[in-house]
Amino acid sequence: MAEVRPDEVSAILRKQLSGFESNIDVYEVGTVLQVGDNVARIYGLNNCLAGELIEFPNDIFGMALNLEEDNVGCVLFGEATGVKEGDIVKRTGKVASMPVGEELLGRVIDPLGRPLDGRGVINTEQLMPIERKALGVLQRQPVNEPLQTGLKAIDSMIPIGRGQRELIIGDRQTGKTAVALDAIINQKYTHTEEAAKRGVDPVYCVYVAIGQKASTVAQVHAKLEEMGAMAYTTIIMADANTPAPMQYIAPYSGATLGEFFRDSGRHSLVVYDDLSKQAVAYRQLSLLLRRPPGREAYPGDVFYLHSRLLERASKLSDKLGGGSLTALPIIETQAGDVSAYIPTNVISITEGQIYLEPGLFFAGVRPAINVGLSVSRVGGAAQTKAMKKVAGTLRLAMAQFRELEAFAAFGSDLDKATQAQLTRGERLVQVLKQPQYQPLSHEKQVTILYAATRGYLDNFPSDTVAKYEAGLYPFVEERFPEIFTKLEAAQDITDEVEGLLKKALEAYGEEFKDTIK
Repeated sequence: MAEVRPDEVSAILRKQLSGFESNIDVYEVGTVLQVGDNVARIYGLNNCLAGELIEFPNDIFGMALNLEEDNVGCVLFGEATGVKEGDIVKRTGKVASMPVGEELLGRVIDPLGRPLDGRGVINTEQLMPIERKALGVLQRQPVNEPLQTGLKAIDSMIPIGRGQRELIIGDRQTGKTAVALDAIINQKYTHTEEAAKRGVDPVYCVYVAIGQKASTVAQVHAKLEEMGAMAYTTIIMADANTPAPMQYIAPYSGATLGEFFRDSGRHSLVVYDDLSKQAVAYRQLSLLLRRPPGREAYPGDVFYLHSRLLERASKLSDKLGGGSLTALPIIETQAGDVSAYIPTNVISITEGQIYLEPGLFFAGVRPAINVGLSVSRVGGAAQTKAMKKVAGTLRLAMAQFRELEAFAAFGSDLDKATQAQLTRGERLVQVLKQPQYQPLSHEKQVTILYAATRGYLDNFPSDTVAKYEAGLYPFVEERFPEIFTKLEAAQDITDEVEGLLKKALEAYGEEFKDTIK
């Protein structure tokens, strides 16, 4: 990623300030009492606003966070080495804002809107405040439109709707980012002419990287570019090398850009990767600002840190254009402890969670979704009729299989019904496996899940399921293309489509039997 010179900070912020008419007749000035660790204390700014931009010497800006009786605590967005005790600072009268617009699509920016991809200045005049109050209940409507991730395990058992907040949680290196990236890549189908004909609105994506290694973010950018997803995606990057204030405001910047699309009647998806690192950055700032530490040294308002961010995700009422902002926050757990402080905070804010289990991941079940601990509180409201029909019993079958699997390990004398459940469960586990960066279209998911839940796979060895699936799609496309076209058009399994599905699966089963002999 391209480096940004310190003097570019002021250029961006000055541009932001020039877009406003200040309501301060005479700029109030103050004096720096002390500075260190990207935090400064200022005397004299008696009428300072919370979240206001403060101008320091040497083209450095900061944001007021602590408004105390005799001083203002301020976090710095630039290098603190340019600020020293006794420096004169002045109010701007404006809260921190960032540029928004279609011009940001395909770009890598920092939380203040500065380009980091070396592709020049972003020409947009529109600005929105980084912190905004979430809309009330009357301005919203229920979540009822699917946001398809392309992952069979999620779209069938833990469906996500446009406007929902679904937490992705698990230990490090269990595939959390991979799930989010697949969801972004799969939105490519919403930008096609076929989707437009069917009335599917495009989804614009924002990926917010907080506290990640810069090399990791560069790999994410390269992969999204390779898959053609950067055309409708913006990456907001506050990597591990950036100061804590930037990591703290990064998710709010992502929400602001998502709200730009939502408020104009469009749909957006924002991934916060990850909020546990934002909480650590906020804890650092709070302790430096001398705010009282609470549990695990987090400040008392750490719940509000995430609730005011995630409350901004919503599906707007038709009166306001019907746009949506979907949030996929990511939280990293320590040794699978979902009952820790930050994980329980975010679980209680979101409408469900996708829990990724290390044991499943290392056993080769990827995505490593634990069906028992994962849930979507929107449920079938965010599914198509076709998916509801094929996935209705899937979650229960998987949960029963996990119970029986543990039981069967202790004895081999099982009745036929139990053996049949184990056989079906083994095939379902294999069907729900999916390689990374290969999201599936809705009609393909419905076809393979119909085959699995209706028993068409039970007579084949479980280690041949991947081969069965790989051959099924080209077979249907070639011999029964109307199945895919009708499923895509109606999003439902009509009697006609079901008849064609049975015919196709029986014919394919006969052919596949010969290939595995």
